[in-house]
Amino acid sequence: MESTNRFNPKDTSHINLLSRLAFSYRYLDTDSLYSIGERVLKYSKDIDYAYGEIKGLDALGNYYYSKGNREKSMPLFKEALELAQEIENIECEVSLINTLAQNYSFEGNYAEALNWNLKGIDLAKEAGNQQMLSILNENIAGLYADQKDFKNALMFYDTVQKINRRLGNEVIDAETYSNMASLYKDAKDYKSAMFNINRSINTFEKNKIYDWLAYAYQVKGDIYLNQKKYKWALYWFDQSNMLFKHQIEDDRIKIELMNGMAKVYFGLEKDSLSLKYAEEGLTLSKKIKSLQGQIDCSETLYKVQKKNGNNPEALAYLETFKTLSDSLFMDKNKQSLSLLETKLHYEQEKQELIEANEAALAKQRNYIYFSIIILFILSIILFVIRRSENIQKKLNKKLKDKSEAVIQREAQLHEINKTNTKLFSIIGHDLRGPIGGLQGILKMFTDGDISTKELISFIPKLKTDVENISFTLNNLLSWGLNQLNGVVTKPKRVSLSYLVGNNIRLLSEIAKSKSIKIINQLPENPRIWADNNQIDIVIRNLLSNAIKFTPENGLITIEAQEKSDMWQVSVRDTGIGMTAEMQRSIFKDSSNITTYGTNNEKGTGLGLSLCKEMVHKNNGEIWVESIPRKGTTFYFTVPKAQSRYQKAS
Repeated sequence: MESTNRFNPKDTSHINLLSRLAFSYRYLDTDSLYSIGERVLKYSKDIDYAYGEIKGLDALGNYYYSKGNREKSMPLFKEALELAQEIENIECEVSLINTLAQNYSFEGNYAEALNWNLKGIDLAKEAGNQQMLSILNENIAGLYADQKDFKNALMFYDTVQKINRRLGNEVIDAETYSNMASLYKDAKDYKSAMFNINRSINTFEKNKIYDWLAYAYQVKGDIYLNQKKYKWALYWFDQSNMLFKHQIEDDRIKIELMNGMAKVYFGLEKDSLSLKYAEEGLTLSKKIKSLQGQIDCSETLYKVQKKNGNNPEALAYLETFKTLSDSLFMDKNKQSLSLLETKLHYEQEKQELIEANEAALAKQRNYIYFSIIILFILSIILFVIRRSENIQKKLNKKLKDKSEAVIQREAQLHEINKTNTKLFSIIGHDLRGPIGGLQGILKMFTDGDISTKELISFIPKLKTDVENISFTLNNLLSWGLNQLNGVVTKPKRVSLSYLVGNNIRLLSEIAKSKSIKIINQLPENPRIWADNNQIDIVIRNLLSNAIKFTPENGLITIEAQEKSDMWQVSVRDTGIGMTAEMQRSIFKDSSNITTYGTNNEKGTGLGLSLCKEMVHKNNGEIWVESIPRKGTTFYFTVPKAQSRYQKAS
């Protein structure tokens, strides 16, 4: 192009070629990456070529990133991302999100890295970019692998391989095999590690992909090193080192290589060479601010110096190793929880966005829905009252006709009267107030006392009232039918994870309003033998109580443990707790005291007695442990599903 008479350095075709040339130097000569990237950025700004500016900023950011200077690289990447979003270039946007995620991962901020990767996955799906979808899922697998969470890492690698099969690109396959080999090496599955690394090396050698080939040689050396096969390890490390000398430039991989060679020479009792490579790795780690590299190289230097009797030097390296290791260990513990919290938070935000869009579309129909819901609630209440009255009339008639059963019928009548009293008390106290409020607001609206805008401002309160009425009514119907022998227990195989997950989603918005985190720590897919609806009621009531009595920014944890032929489920909160006297009385049938939560939430006092009845009907037990001002844990047991064809007793 430059040899033609019409050549113009500011032509977009020339700028695009320069951009591709810059990135071809990424692992070969970072100085060339920088100088060409600067030219791309300058030419692009001169002609206001946004795509070229994005590529120029990306090239400069990669230069600083390779030098370990993330203070300079991160603003450049973010500026490029903002520009890509402005011109709606999804391909550039996904690529930059991937780069940012890798930056956060390298500096140890795994939660932020996971968040960016998840955003990138959604965008890649929208754009139909299968290659970036593979890369972003592989990034997440790497995050879990770094946390030694091999199970979750392999789950994401399974997704990556499915995408790779659709792509049909052997180089991308080989990159995944290299990373999986490193994972299997850390998990001490050397057979699988060697199988995967050999497949990747064959492809990289055939296609002359030198940067990945250097990494693959280094991983193969590590596999032999972990098995103390020092001569074979040295051979593959030397192969990798030759590529670093003549073909590529990547300090992050080189640190691992230098420390690996130091360990090999230490194993071969060539301490001077071990010292040389470990010191070179440590210097490089400090240069690019690699915390893990400093830890690994300091540990190797400590061992070499100690073996040679250089106690002051050995002690200095030991102190460095311990200090950095303790710092990294604490940080990784925090990051493990952050990974879980980030994933849950991201999924929750995504769901809220979907719900908000649906709510916007249904806004005009809300007024009609509220009226229908209120009529439906009143109809159900009327049905319960009429049903109770009919049962009472039948019992009175039987008392007159059968004098020999007077005592038995009197007892039944007494129990029915207790049920009615409790039903009317709950209806009058906990349902009449919210329903009256709803009627009042709607009457004011129909009479013209309030405007549509003012009515809309009442919607959050109306929504809360309706949810409280619905929740109370569900408990009320279940308890009323149970008391009147209207409920039949029908056990079957049930997924406990499904019931818990469903109720967490149901109550997530209430929990969010108090900034309460609900953590599901159930083991993988526990199966129970129970009535699906009854155990669902138990879980929902216990979770609702936990939210009600937990102050803002609290924590609720749901766990399950195997106990012989039962599952023991626990719902633990960090709420206000209860006294020993309260613990003795809360499950009594006669208890009907309305309690108030930390935000003055109302309850019927009905839920726990209902939970007790439902658990007993399913051959389980329920109990509570609590410390005032510390928190409360409710436990209940339920039979395990022994086989797929288990029958009800």
